[in-house]
Amino acid sequence: MREKEIRRSMPAFPIGTMMMLTDLTARQIRYYEEQGLICPKRSETNRRLYSLNDIDRLLEIKDYLSEGLTIVAIKKIYLREKETKQVTPQKILTDEDVRKILYKELLNQREWRYKL
Repeated sequence: MREKEIRRSMPAFPIGTMMMLTDLTARQIRYYEEQGLICPKRSETNRRLYSLNDIDRLLEIKDYLSEGLTIVAIKKIYLREKETKQVTPQKILTDEDVRKILYKELLNQREWRYKL
């Protein structure tokens, strides 16, 4: 998995932030979760945490609904996408890989700060 994909799938946003970014209510977001359209991760305290990919998915669901599609139709779209998507073997990240990625990010941030 590339670094960009790792960052996009990293759960980081609480439901309040999701509400602001998507203009959806907490109830709507939880309903889409109940319907299996999104799957947020849970923190140690059992709070929902969402990723950038979840934001994209929620905005896409919102667009589909505004076009007149039902939740059932949206589920079918996502099911078809999942079925047609080719399964590619993904590299499993080791602790060493994660440390290297984190180290590179910290170096990049430090370099960026000094450029300012």
